[in-house]
Amino acid sequence: MLLERFDPFLAEFDRLTNRAFGADGGTLPMDVVRRGEELVVRVDLPGVPADKIGVTVENQTLTLSVERHSAYGEGEQVLLQERFDGSMTRRLRIPDWVDAENVTADYADGVLTLTLKLAEKARPRRIEIRSGTTQHQIGS
Repeated sequence: MLLERFDPFLAEFDRLTNRAFGADGGTLPMDVVRRGEELVVRVDLPGVPADKIGVTVENQTLTLSVERHSAYGEGEQVLLQERFDGSMTRRLRIPDWVDAENVTADYADGVLTLTLKLAEKARPRRIEIRSGTTQHQIGS
């Protein structure tokens, strides 16, 4: 998934990776929102233990890896299984205007929340305009 523009190569790579590891058709549903000076990514991971979630950042790419294994009792026969079982990975390309070194992660009630701060260079700042001997400030 791309946060700034669609990259067909990465989308196809993710699709093929998911298919190769038994997660064809499965996804890690998420929302990405901008809240002030940060991006917030919320990922639904019901039934995934916290110690089976991995989050890494490398080369402006955030990688989320999760693992969940269904447990069925003896004598149970699975007739339909739509929830993912096994390992799954999802990648997000982080825009240049986000500080990839400043990511926090919280996990509660089956929802992983990642918070990415805006890079200092992307934050609004006040610019002084000089006119002769008078100075005026523009901006917030």
